[in-house]
Amino acid sequence: MSKRSDMISEKAENIKPSATMEISNKAKKLKTKGVDVINLSVGEPDFDTPDNIKEYAIEAIKNGFTK
Repeated sequence: MSKRSDMISEKAENIKPSATMEISNKAKKLKTKGVDVINLSVGEPDFDTPDNIKEYAIEAIKNGFTK
């Protein structure tokens, strides 16, 4: 089996991570240290969708309001 470095082009190896992902990773590290962080970097909430919104979304889908 080939090594990972053999399977990825030199160009791909030199791609730098996005600033958004760097900020997200930093926020995650701070959270693991107990720091109260509101992470707005990548738009992924760290809480569940409220029930009333879930119910409304289900009704919208059932009624064809998906566009």
